[in-house]
Amino acid sequence: MADKRDYYEVLGVKKDATADEIKKAFRKLTKENHPDLHPGDKACEERFKEANEAYEVLSDEEKRRKYDQYGHAAFDPNAGFGGGGFGDFSGFGGFGDIFSDIFGGFGGTTRANPNAPRRGENVRATVNIGFEEAAFGCKKQVTIAKVETCADCKGTGCAPGTTPEVCPDCKGTGQVTVNQRTPFGVMQSSSPCSKCRGSGKIIHQPCKSCRGMGSIRRQHKVDINIPAGIDDGQTISKPGGGNAGVNGGPAGDLLVTVIVNPHPRFERDGTSVLLEQEISYAQAALGAEVEVPTLDGKVKLTIPEGTQPGAVFRLRGKGIPYLRGGGRGDQFVTVSIKVPKNLTGSQKELLRQFAASMGELDGDAGRGIFGRKKK
Repeated sequence: MADKRDYYEVLGVKKDATADEIKKAFRKLTKENHPDLHPGDKACEERFKEANEAYEVLSDEEKRRKYDQYGHAAFDPNAGFGGGGFGDFSGFGGFGDIFSDIFGGFGGTTRANPNAPRRGENVRATVNIGFEEAAFGCKKQVTIAKVETCADCKGTGCAPGTTPEVCPDCKGTGQVTVNQRTPFGVMQSSSPCSKCRGSGKIIHQPCKSCRGMGSIRRQHKVDINIPAGIDDGQTISKPGGGNAGVNGGPAGDLLVTVIVNPHPRFERDGTSVLLEQEISYAQAALGAEVEVPTLDGKVKLTIPEGTQPGAVFRLRGKGIPYLRGGGRGDQFVTVSIKVPKNLTGSQKELLRQFAASMGELDGDAGRGIFGRKKK
């Protein structure tokens, strides 16, 4: 893992960056390096994968804490950090354990059984989709790296045909208690067992496939059904799709965060689609029927006579489907007036005649057709 770049360096953020800063940096990188925008560019593809891996860790508070403490080794199942390679230290932390170490059980605190079943950690991933895909739903495939139970040893960590030995020093508890005589009496303290390293068991013949860890980290391709109406930044949960549990515990979940690529024309506000449509001055003044794009294709929009710049028209049912079903939002079209350029002499003369017919003064001519209105 020494060849991996620092995750903060990958995203271009400081180590004290906020969750919002991390998300913003990640979205910028994925949009700049998305394989769909750079087909065949291996460098962009690698940067895209690298950014996804970094965000998977730094966007998760618990994983980020472990990464800050142990670096990339925290996610190496062969590094010996427990929890299937993700550093589960639940049996060695907390103020209760401190009191127990010093006062020999003061406060009634007991240590967690190292061999008790523990749920696997969640795995996070991201997927980029188009604006229309978010509106109508789609199916995508994501590649994830997750910890799974070793198929050869079935999670025991022992070579096939062998079993672990209960540690004779700690009797399988993973902890040893030491009595120490002091001027204040006999003090009792406990610490992780050095013989079994806190596991409560000793493996004499480790499994060659997982090197005694009981789990292996592998890459998987997973199909994700993205529902219609999903919005940028929302997360889809796939129960049981995360890391395998420890000691027979249940697997964690797969959490896939959706990143919606921007559309060249449309913007989204909840379930509403927003569009700016340019029309000519003549169309605004005289009225017209224009074609406007929608998620369902082009439709006719009637522009009434005397339409003003900034007027908004509603196309009912042409917006984003409701995420929970039961209908769709609307599309709102805001019109802007296109001012003509490079007029011919005759066109200018016609406009001057028009201005005169509207009663515009010579002093107002420099303001253009809309000058008097603004004045």
